[in-house]
Amino acid sequence: MLLLTALAGATWAQSDPLPSWKDGPVKVAITQFVAKVTQDGGADFVKPAERIAVFDNDGTLWSEQPVYFQLAFALDRIKAMAPDHPEWKETEPFKSALKGDPKSLMASGEKGLMEILAVTHAGMTTEDFSKIVAGWLASARHPRFDRPYNELVYEPQLELLTYLRANGFKTFIVSGGGVEFMRVFAEEAYGIPPEQVVGSSGVVKLEDRDGKLVLAKEAKVEFVDDGPGKPVGINRFIGRRPILAFGNSDGDQQMLEWTAAGDGARFIGLVHHTDAEREWAYDRQSNIGKLDTALDEGVRRGWTIVDMKSDWQTVYPAVK
Repeated sequence: MLLLTALAGATWAQSDPLPSWKDGPVKVAITQFVAKVTQDGGADFVKPAERIAVFDNDGTLWSEQPVYFQLAFALDRIKAMAPDHPEWKETEPFKSALKGDPKSLMASGEKGLMEILAVTHAGMTTEDFSKIVAGWLASARHPRFDRPYNELVYEPQLELLTYLRANGFKTFIVSGGGVEFMRVFAEEAYGIPPEQVVGSSGVVKLEDRDGKLVLAKEAKVEFVDDGPGKPVGINRFIGRRPILAFGNSDGDQQMLEWTAAGDGARFIGLVHHTDAEREWAYDRQSNIGKLDTALDEGVRRGWTIVDMKSDWQTVYPAVK
């Protein structure tokens, strides 16, 4: 009997598509939703072409504390470029960045961050920008965990992305972060190709440089994919209303509400950061990833709220 029980447990462990998710209502809600929208002939069946799943990035697929990782990149870039820009010592937001005051930069939100990136990288080609981002990801280390930033992705969410794709879903990132920044690592980190990343963007211009056509970045913000901009971005770049949406902050609320407003079965998920030991615990008062009105709305509407401490067996993948 003990042997049979052990074998049954081993079989379940091998067949469980979400081993980093603790057994409980959240995991059941995910698997039941996937089962009903993929059951051919069922009342809630959704054709594969319409199985669109969207995920915020910062705080939903990877960590975002103590500052957004793209902000950490921007701060490092400002410091590296400062010798060629002495005027930055007296010009905000560069003055605060050089003094090591990220709070002033965070106060400007995603739009302010995009403006910083647009100004600091104006004139650079998109290819050169990608190389700089890749180099930074290869060398920069997170101040708390002493790991590359792109290793601080959530193991349970990686499993969920794989599980969804195995069931005919197309997975997208829809984030306030810069689209060209995220596209550098999204495919390797999450299995999400560049064309399935929707984010904030700066203006680029086609130029002929020594007989070669390139896209050059300009010092202008074109689109901010945050708050009400997220449904707009989904409509513009995806063209279908998702049936599954995951976020973690008030900046995701409109995306979650718009997804929920569609016909048929819908899954709306919120990651609630409650684990100060393995990650961080924050919500209503946080300057980063504030979760206040979206949390209230999630409770009111019966969205699936993931308690990181209670619902996840592990947070990050094992150290390589």
